[in-house]
Amino acid sequence: MADFIKTQNSFANGAVAPEFYARDNINGLSRLENMDVLAGGGLSRRCGLRDIISLRGPARLIPFSVSDGEEYILAITDFYIGIYQDGIRTQSLKTPWSYNDAMHLQYAQRFGTMIFVHPDYQPQTLYKSGDTFCFREFEFSRNDADMTVNMPFVKFDDASDIKITVSAHSSGNNYATFTTNADFWTPENVGGRLHLLTRQWQITEYISPTQVVVHTNGTYTLPNAAVSDWRECAFSTRRGWPRSITFHQDRLVFGGSRSWPAGIWLSRVGQHNNFDTGTGLDDEAIFISLLSAQRQQICTVVSSDSLQILTNVGEWAISSKPLTPSVVDIKQHTSVGSYVARYLPPQKIEGATVFVSTSGHDIRELALDELGEKYNANDLCAFSKHLLNNPIDMAYNDSTRQLFVVLADGTMSVLNQNAALGISAWGAYKTRGEFLSVAVCDGHTYVATHREDGVHLERFDADTMTDAGKYSFSFYASGLPLRASGHNATRLRLRKIVARVLNTKSISINNHQITLPNEIYAPNHPGFSGDVSVGLLGTKNDCMTPTWTIHGNEDYPITVLSVSLHGWYSV
Repeated sequence: MADFIKTQNSFANGAVAPEFYARDNINGLSRLENMDVLAGGGLSRRCGLRDIISLRGPARLIPFSVSDGEEYILAITDFYIGIYQDGIRTQSLKTPWSYNDAMHLQYAQRFGTMIFVHPDYQPQTLYKSGDTFCFREFEFSRNDADMTVNMPFVKFDDASDIKITVSAHSSGNNYATFTTNADFWTPENVGGRLHLLTRQWQITEYISPTQVVVHTNGTYTLPNAAVSDWRECAFSTRRGWPRSITFHQDRLVFGGSRSWPAGIWLSRVGQHNNFDTGTGLDDEAIFISLLSAQRQQICTVVSSDSLQILTNVGEWAISSKPLTPSVVDIKQHTSVGSYVARYLPPQKIEGATVFVSTSGHDIRELALDELGEKYNANDLCAFSKHLLNNPIDMAYNDSTRQLFVVLADGTMSVLNQNAALGISAWGAYKTRGEFLSVAVCDGHTYVATHREDGVHLERFDADTMTDAGKYSFSFYASGLPLRASGHNATRLRLRKIVARVLNTKSISINNHQITLPNEIYAPNHPGFSGDVSVGLLGTKNDCMTPTWTIHGNEDYPITVLSVSLHGWYSV
């Protein structure tokens, strides 16, 4: 057997999957739970959670920022939005969405106004007026002269062979009956708009699958033949509403809908409720439809250096500056695809757009190459895919450089990321109960948690050692199987494990509780810094199990800078 001393002084790769245990270039762990990897590569027990307030029920959290430093957390529950500031619910507003609907809501904020979109509901607007929040349907602008609405109109595939015969109606000169040459209309068409004979018509009554009554502004002349050149409003109860939304170059952007999944609609510059394409002037609205060999369903749109369009099969970008109807430089850069089961808001991390891939097991980083010409979708969890299973929410805290991903099983996977220092470390967070949602507001990370007494709004707090003021939590860091001199150890005898710690009040190594000076348990004592060790650990023949584990559930801080193994091994 060969004598060895092996020190690991960086844990920069966090928890890695077993298929990487035989790699020599991994500064990783086999388990990392309720601990974070620090900028210097060491480990620290995670912050506790401070209880803020009880919530109405399961909630999705969204941050809402107003100028002058006003920060709010929105908690969307069944048919309500709760608005919270400084731990107080300032207002509660009724909404049309259930909690399940909230999982598909997308939103964009500009100044004190936030617009929400969902493919099954008319867009809604939340805005702050004085000291009060108001909630109402998003409205497209109207033209006073002829009462037309500046909505986009398209020709849907199922209408390509439909011809409309226009006939007079007894209600008056500005009413008509539209009769189609095949079954086409449904009761959901009522309230929708059509464009034909150079004017807009609103459907007021459903008669049959081939007939509806319509109304227009002013009188009209009956055509001599059936009309085939007509279009339907892109958004309606029947056709669905925008799926995604962002602001880009002072345009409001809608991406995809239930009936036109590959469409992109951009408003007029500075007129965010005007989608009339007009005559193609530079500041007028734009309509684009993605064309490729594969069916594209837009999952979300992101405003960055370019307008990024994330679909179910790839990542596109419009790089035109400025973006005008005559200059649209659009192309597909990568073919990863985005998660479609629910909306997981992409996050901006160090200039890149981070999103969940279509598999649900990858977190990708969409970033320009060194020449600034092409986007690449780099895998941020190549070593740790076992920690990404069925994500349901995501948020990034720029202050702490942490990406939080809530999973369907009630746990969280957390990425500690610092590219400049080579840190890209995934770990798991667990609590007594379930994490439901996460949001970052004013540098603080908030979570909705389901505990034994209901649902709570809570916040990670560096001064808190427990969760919700009463729940202790266990923490674990386990090393990888031993490799020495480029070989896998098959038999191992550990003589001693030494951990170098900083400001630590309690630590256990391989189920051996370390005795530290008694005075460190005083509330204001900084804790012990130095080396702690355990010895006489025996022989291991199962060298696929961790060589060391640091753990505990005490409500004290712990920081580990390095772990050294002393012993003998054979290969």
